[in-house]
Amino acid sequence: MPTKLIINCETGEQTEVELTADEIAQREADAIAYEKQRLADEELAAEKATNRQSAIAKLSGLGLSADEVAALLN
Repeated sequence: MPTKLIINCETGEQTEVELTADEIAQREADAIAYEKQRLADEELAAEKATNRQSAIAKLSGLGLSADEVAALLN
């Protein structure tokens, strides 16, 4: 059974307590929500990278130099 550590800051006493069913359910829900957000963030980062490469290719196709493209995108 998962546990949590409770620390009394005044005395320094440490107590290990088993999690309740509600706490376990919340922990699992939090883990699922975190994973969904992590995947969404990765997808967004990949989309931004793809869009950036597309913009660089299009600007280069218009005749801009690498330095000019870098100046526009930075």
